[in-house]
Amino acid sequence: MAESILMNKPGKTYPRPIADLVGRCLGDVFARQGFASSELVTHWPEIVGDEIANLAEPLKIQWGREDGLEAAEPATLVLRVDGPAAIEVQHLSPVILERLNQFLGWRAVGRIRLRQAPNPVAATPSRPKPPTAAETEAVAKTLSVEDQSLRDALARLGAAVKRT
Repeated sequence: MAESILMNKPGKTYPRPIADLVGRCLGDVFARQGFASSELVTHWPEIVGDEIANLAEPLKIQWGREDGLEAAEPATLVLRVDGPAAIEVQHLSPVILERLNQFLGWRAVGRIRLRQAPNPVAATPSRPKPPTAAETEAVAKTLSVEDQSLRDALARLGAAVKRT
C-alpha cells in the first residue's frame, strides 16, 4: 500500500525557461519568412558584427526552386536598411555573405537584396554631455549682454556649440 502512494505522487516540477515557450510561438513566424531557425535573426550582431548589424536587419530569406535533379540555387537574403546606409551595406554584401554562410555551414545564401525602410535596430545617438562650468564661464566672458539670465543661456549655448 505504501508503494502505490509513492508511485502516484507527481514528480517535482521546475519553472520552464521562457525561451522554450517563445521559441515554439515564434518558430512558425520565422518559418514563414524563410528562416529555418531563429538563430539567424537572434544572433545577427554576432554573425555580421555590430557595425553591420546597426545598419541592416534580416527580414526574410527567399529560397530558390528546385527543379528535378538540379541542385537548388542559393537563397536570397532580404535586408532592411536605412536609406543613407544602403550604399554602404551594398558594398559590404560580400562580407555579409561570407560571414552568413560560414555561420550556416554551407553556401545557403548567394545574394542580398536590400529593402530601404527605417531601421529600428539602428542605435539612437546618445545625448551629448552638457558643457562644464569652466567652458560656460569662458564663453560668458566674451559676451556683452546685460540681462544675466540671457547671458547664462547664451553662454551655455555657445559652450555646447563649441564642443561639437
